[in-house]
Parts: sequence; structure tokens; C-alpha cells
Amino acid sequence: MLATVRQDRILAALAARGSVRITDLAAELDVSDMTVRRDLSELAGRGLLRKVHGGAVAADQHPASYEPGFQAKADREGVEKEAIARAAAELVQPGSAVALSAGTTTHALARVLASSPLLRPLTVVTNSLPVADTLFRTGDTTVTTVLIGGERTPSDALVGPLAEAALATLRVDVAFLGAHGISPAAGLTTPNLAESATDRALVASAATTVVLADHTKWRATGLSRWAALDDVDVLVTDDGLPEADQDEARELVGRLVVAEVAR
Repeated sequence: MLATVRQDRILAALAARGSVRITDLAAELDVSDMTVRRDLSELAGRGLLRKVHGGAVAADQHPASYEPGFQAKADREGVEKEAIARAAAELVQPGSAVALSAGTTTHALARVLASSPLLRPLTVVTNSLPVADTLFRTGDTTVTTVLIGGERTPSDALVGPLAEAALATLRVDVAFLGAHGISPAAGLTTPNLAESATDRALVASAATTVVLADHTKWRATGLSRWAALDDVDVLVTDDGLPEADQDEARELVGRLVVAEVAR
């Protein structure tokens, strides 16, 4: 495992728990205690955490601004994301133009679309390098992939004025977007300000907005809001979301789709 991926996972664990122990991290990452200590020292030197005896605690910064890398996020809730992707693919019609935002759940949807010949022909607009690569690799001429330009983020998204200008000229049938967090109070959020603006442009380009988010995203909040829940036509999540939260979501979005996960 690359050091950058390992450190992203350490920061993700810290954001989720508030504190981490060296022995726990060593077991979870399958590395030595010394490797974890080196990672903690490097992260502490960058101001991303504070070392304490036997582990580390969160630094004095708002966790809503932390954005893990693409691979670190891909390692989380993989089964749930695959179930959500399969459910979302049922909303795609052959001959349509769809947009896929950056993110690991939308990347899972791209893999489903790439392996589904019955959905051809299909045009996909994306600001995600991994999504574009997955679709390009099909070699299928009935799949048209439009990769917009922009600046690259830690989550392999292309964002910024170039991305927004490109999206302003396009109209798609459905936009599928991932979310860092979904909150009844805050709406849909992300830690990255530039990515938030690009997500708003994706929503504006679409006739229908579909959000893909596993149950761990519910009540999580990032730094920047890019949509309200009543902007969401369809929310696709997994059955790990408690029934009470599912009921609340149904009241706030146009339609809720709950994907069943084989456990």
C-alpha cells in the first residue's frame, strides 16, 4: 500500500473516530507499528493531526474541510456502492445523455454502464478521470465519453472555471452525483469549494438530478453546500440506512431508491 493511500486511511479513521491508536491502525493497515508511527509523524508535521501517547487525535481544524484521496474513499463501503450503482443503472435509458460527477460511487456506476451493452448507445459527460478512463477502455464506439477540462482535485475530479464553462454549454437527461455528506439541515455538501461549484453546474445541466450516497453519508456535513435536498429528484442509497432515516429522506427528496445489499 502506498504511503499516501495509507495516510489517507489514517486521516479518514481519525475523522470518523476522533482519535486513533497505533496498534489498531497497524492491524487495520497490515503494517508494522513503526510504519504507523512514521505516518503519524509526517501527518503531524503537516498539521493534519496531533500525536499523543500511543496514537493521535484530531488537529484543531474543522473536519468538514478534510478531503481524502480517491483510493482511500474507494476502500470504504465497497459492497454498498456496488449495490447502489446497480440500482442507479436502472435509471439509464439507451440513447440518452447522462452526466457522472467525480466520486467512488459514480465510478462504480461507470463500471456497470461499461459492462451493460443493452444501454447502448449512450453519451456520458463527466468531470471524473477514473470514470472517463473506465468508459474509454470499453473500446465501444456506441459509448461517447465527454471529459470536461479543469483543475484536478485529490478525488480525481476536474473542477474550476473551465469545467463550469464547459458544463454551461451542455444539456443532459440525467446527472448522477456522489456526495460527501447529506444533511436535512445543510443539504448536499463537499469539503472542496471548487468541486462544489462544479457539482452545482452539473445539476444545472440536467433535466433530472440523481444523487448516489451510501448510508454513512447521511447526516455527514462537508464545508461547502452544492444543493438542497429538494433539488434531488432521486436519492439512491443502501439498506444500511435506518428505517427512520429512510422515512425522513422520503419526505425531503423527490424519490428514494433503497438498494438491497447482500451481506
